[in-house]
Amino acid sequence: MIERLYLRELVTFDEVELEFHKGLVVFTGPSGAGKSVLMSAILSSFGYSTQGAAKLCEVTLHKPTKLISENFELEDELTVKTLKKEKLRYLIDGQNISKKALHEMFMPYVQYLSVRDKSGFESETLISMLDTSLLAKDKSFKKLLKEYKKRYQNYKDKTQELAKIKEDEAKLAELIEFATYEVEKIEKINPQIGEDEALMQVKKQLSRIDKIKASLSTAMDIFSAESAVEEVYRLLDKDASVFIDAMNQVRADFEETEHLASELEEMDVEEILDRLSDITALQQRYGSIEEALVYKEMKQKELAGYKNIEQDKSMLESFLSMEYMELSTLARQLSTHRKKEAKALEKVLEGYLKTLKLPALSFTFVSKSLEGNGADVLDVMLGGSTTTTLSGGEFNRVRLALMASTIQENKNEGVLILDEIDANVSGDESIAIAQMITKLSTVYQVFAISHQPHLSAQADQHIVVTKDTQKSQVIELSNEGRIHEISRIIAGENPTNEAVEFAKKLRA
Repeated sequence: MIERLYLRELVTFDEVELEFHKGLVVFTGPSGAGKSVLMSAILSSFGYSTQGAAKLCEVTLHKPTKLISENFELEDELTVKTLKKEKLRYLIDGQNISKKALHEMFMPYVQYLSVRDKSGFESETLISMLDTSLLAKDKSFKKLLKEYKKRYQNYKDKTQELAKIKEDEAKLAELIEFATYEVEKIEKINPQIGEDEALMQVKKQLSRIDKIKASLSTAMDIFSAESAVEEVYRLLDKDASVFIDAMNQVRADFEETEHLASELEEMDVEEILDRLSDITALQQRYGSIEEALVYKEMKQKELAGYKNIEQDKSMLESFLSMEYMELSTLARQLSTHRKKEAKALEKVLEGYLKTLKLPALSFTFVSKSLEGNGADVLDVMLGGSTTTTLSGGEFNRVRLALMASTIQENKNEGVLILDEIDANVSGDESIAIAQMITKLSTVYQVFAISHQPHLSAQADQHIVVTKDTQKSQVIELSNEGRIHEISRIIAGENPTNEAVEFAKKLRA
């Protein structure tokens, strides 16, 4: 229940402070006085989209029993505040909250119906209405719907995966050709780790082979004096071992050099240079031999994956075919539950619609391809008419009946906000709507903007909105004031005695 409204600087309102009663609260007043503007401030406080917002708006309400939040600390008496500066901010008990989170929090408790709103009979809306009712009382349906949605999401993901495979199939030949070319190019060169350094060393040696041979030829003369030097050491009675060891090392080095020169002469210089060119090209493309080998391994894995694509495609197609059958079975079970609930709702609606001078309503089910909520397309028939052929008055009365019949779970804690729901109706229809709303107000707190005397006369609290030049104000009416306002609604600004007497009769 909303207990209090306080706002400042809302269009033509400077300041408004109202304390609300239980039951039916009716707002009346001349057209353009600001009734809808005032109602928009209340709606905005619960996350509904509105055209304007007050600079400051505070709504105090008693917290619904089932309203629980993991993200916010909520007192039994809640204060929802909107502040408008550079942008509109929302707070609940002093804690910042997004508009979306605020709306989702109060959506089960605050319902809005406007004469200007022509929605409410879309298939998804009707299915959601039935599902909400079922979820509140049928655990088996809750489990079934949860399983269906989980499996359908997996089915949808796998369908997209299959579509990607089929899309890739068109590019597959090109991808395989490119990967094969890359692998064969590296395998053809067959680089070995460290080979580049060895080849550079050979290239260096080949570039100096002629100089090495010339120098070696001249240096060989050192051995012709070797025995003479040893004789000198002997004659001097000195140890010649160091000299002998050095000459043996020189001889070994020269022999190794001669062997290397011989090997280098036998090498194919062009082949070595070509090999080095191939290795260098790999390094330039991939960064190093190690990276080239890693890239080759990656492409080999890609090729193996491409070969498995056809197998994956076949497996996916088989899975999707079987899963579609399973989901279709689940969808039929969901539909069975919904049809049963729809029949029960039709019986509940029958009484409401009879009160509203309307024929019986029936739900029609048509099957469609599987979607996130099953395979049902839902519509309603009123007598022999679809919702698209209903008059404005019939349309609103049916929506009022649907609203009245589907929010019973929030008994004694729901709020209905009705914006001119009794507009454009005849006298009998106005009386029927007033009776319906009055009956609902014994269970729900109802805020209603009205231009009809019957609903105004039934109000537990009657508030009039007036406008003097450029400023609007609100006044809670006494019984005498209510008779005067109802007389104005009946006969205009200068009501006749007959209008006053009729107003008194309505209030009796």
